[in-house]
Amino acid sequence: MKLADFPTDGLSFKDLALDKDCSRDIQIRLRDLGILDPPADGDFGPQSQFALHTFAKLVNQTIDQTVTKSLAQALIDTSSASLLPLEPANDLAGRVIKYMQAKDYWIARAPGYLNIVYVEGMNADGALNDDAPNKWNDLRLVIQIKGKKPTIVGSWDATTEPGFHFVFNPMNPGGAARIAFGQYKAWSVGFHNASKPSKHEALVQVDVITVHRDFNKDMKRTGDKTDVGSAFAVNQHQGFNMPPGNIGKSSAGCLVGRTNAGHQEFMKLVKTDPRYKEASRRYKFMTAVIAGDDLVKTIG
Repeated sequence: MKLADFPTDGLSFKDLALDKDCSRDIQIRLRDLGILDPPADGDFGPQSQFALHTFAKLVNQTIDQTVTKSLAQALIDTSSASLLPLEPANDLAGRVIKYMQAKDYWIARAPGYLNIVYVEGMNADGALNDDAPNKWNDLRLVIQIKGKKPTIVGSWDATTEPGFHFVFNPMNPGGAARIAFGQYKAWSVGFHNASKPSKHEALVQVDVITVHRDFNKDMKRTGDKTDVGSAFAVNQHQGFNMPPGNIGKSSAGCLVGRTNAGHQEFMKLVKTDPRYKEASRRYKFMTAVIAGDDLVKTIG
C-alpha cells in the first residue's frame, strides 16, 4: 500500500510493520524532513516509530500505537522548509552544513538530534592547515540545528588518519586504513580496546564503511585501493592525551579525539541524542568525514 492510499480508520504499528511499501513511504517522508536517518528500508522498528512520534509532536497531533489517516496526510502535506527550516549562516557550522547539503548528505534537523562531522586539515577557527601526517590537525565537530541555525555544540582536536607507527607497521597486510570521505551510519556506543587495560567508552564500528589501504605507505589516499567492510574496528575513541605534533600509536586509522577529557565530553554529548537516549541504546550514529580543502573550494 502507498502512503497516499492510507486507510481512513488508520493502521496499527503492528500492521504497518507488515506493509513494507507503506512503511518505506513513511520513512522516506520522515527522512526528507530530517527526522529519520536513511536508509528507508521498510523495516518499521523502534527508530522509525520514534521518528513518527517526533513528527506527530511537531505537527501537534497525538498517536499511541495507531497511525491515523490525519497523520498520514500531514506527512504527505508537510515540507521540511515549513516544519524544520534550515538557514545556515557563514560561520563554520553553517559552512559545514552547506557543504553537506551540496554533497547530498543527510542532515539531522529534529530537536535534540546531533550531526557528527570530522573535517580533515582544518583548525577550530575554520582556517585550513597543512594537513601534515602524524599530527592532530583535524576537527571533530558535533552540530545541532537550533531553531533554523546550525550550531557547533562540541569541537575537539582530532585525527581522521593513522599515525606514522601504524602506517609503517600496519595491522592489515594491505596497508593502514584511511577512511574514505563520505557519510556513514556505522557506529554504536560500546567500548574501544574492550579486552585491554586501555578499555574506554567509544563509538564502535558496527556497520559498513569504506577505507583506503595505504599499501605504499605514502600517507595519501590517492591511488590506494579501497576496502569495504563492517569489521575494521575503525572506532571513534580517545587519543590518550598525545601531544599535538605526534599521533603515535593512538590511531591505526580510527576517528580519534586527542584528549581523554575531550573524548569523554564527546561521549556524554552524543548520548543526549534522543535517538539513543529515548528510542534505542543500539542506535547507529551517522558520521560525515569531509576534506577541509574541499569544503573551502565548494563553499568558501
